[in-house]
Amino acid sequence: MKRLTIVKVGGKVIDEASALDAFLKSFSTLEGEKILIHGGGKIASDFGKRLGVEPKMVEGRRITDAETIDLVTMVYGGLVSKRIVSKLQALKVNAIGLTGADANVIPATKRPVGAIDYGFVGDVKPENINTEILKKLIDSGLIPVLAPLTHDGEGHMLNTNADTIAASVAAALTQQFEVKLIYCFEQPGVLSDFENKTVIPEIKRAEVAELKENGVINEGMLPKMDCALLALAHGAKSVRIGSFENLPALANDQSGTLISN
Repeated sequence: MKRLTIVKVGGKVIDEASALDAFLKSFSTLEGEKILIHGGGKIASDFGKRLGVEPKMVEGRRITDAETIDLVTMVYGGLVSKRIVSKLQALKVNAIGLTGADANVIPATKRPVGAIDYGFVGDVKPENINTEILKKLIDSGLIPVLAPLTHDGEGHMLNTNADTIAASVAAALTQQFEVKLIYCFEQPGVLSDFENKTVIPEIKRAEVAELKENGVINEGMLPKMDCALLALAHGAKSVRIGSFENLPALANDQSGTLISN
């Protein structure tokens, strides 16, 4: 079974040209089959303000009304996606930028209205990922670059968390590949001491609940950890969380935090 490295990147690396250039250069050196999944929330917020579309956030999550789904489709699926793809092409990486609607790669379900109406937000299940198309693209030598956008099959685009897409794609492709999932962001890993940047080298599934209770895993790390456990539960070989500046070391298991069964 071939190895597949799935990398999710977000945060300031997407916003800063020099950081993005350095990250993509590192990504281009990764050996074997690979997929890149990107965010772009700050760019969407900044671009929206220029257009008079103010971001609406509840508990750190974007409310995606009709105006906002047009905005994020334009920014994630257009500006950010094509910027990344063009930079990868310059590095001789034959990338193809996709949203979940392209080739029906990631169908989703619009999140039901509960205490909060998140609007045009999509929930994804690994079993619905179109693995046949992704495998065909990979086998043909293309590197899929996935934007955090899905679709409902009824003509509507949906905003979907990039961490969730990464975990779902990783989970879905474990039948075709030996999958390693890497989450890249600003911190060097999951930290036991934020002030001193003390990285926890490994977290076992059984330890997660206690680390959540103790507040070690909190805020933005909570969804990443839940996504890591989802991928592992479906058979991913490993999940690693760490800094976008250390991608080669993350890929070689020499940096960041390993999440294991």
